[in-house]
Amino acid sequence: MDLRAYYRKIRETEASLTEEFPVIRSVATEAGGVGGRLVETTRELAARMIVDGSAELATQEEAEQLRSLAAEAQQRERERREAAQVQFRVISQEDLRSLARSSGGRRKE
Repeated sequence: MDLRAYYRKIRETEASLTEEFPVIRSVATEAGGVGGRLVETTRELAARMIVDGSAELATQEEAEQLRSLAAEAQQRERERREAAQVQFRVISQEDLRSLARSSGGRRKE
């Protein structure tokens, strides 16, 4: 294997990638690699995987779908974290007495 040609091909492929973080699709390999998985990665790693034959550049539609799913997952996680936060509110003694009177409960002081 000519290492100069190999690394030149990686540099050329990296230069041809227009996005800073391109989406690639894995290719099934004899070593057990599963094909069809999408991942957003750096240009350097994407170029290396494309040259090695373990991945190919995903279509624009596939990239948009992956990014949309990732954004939805982030939003769900953000909402889950917000819902899990314990919130406290400090109230005055007067407000506490007012709440006790309005609810009909008696509070010993």
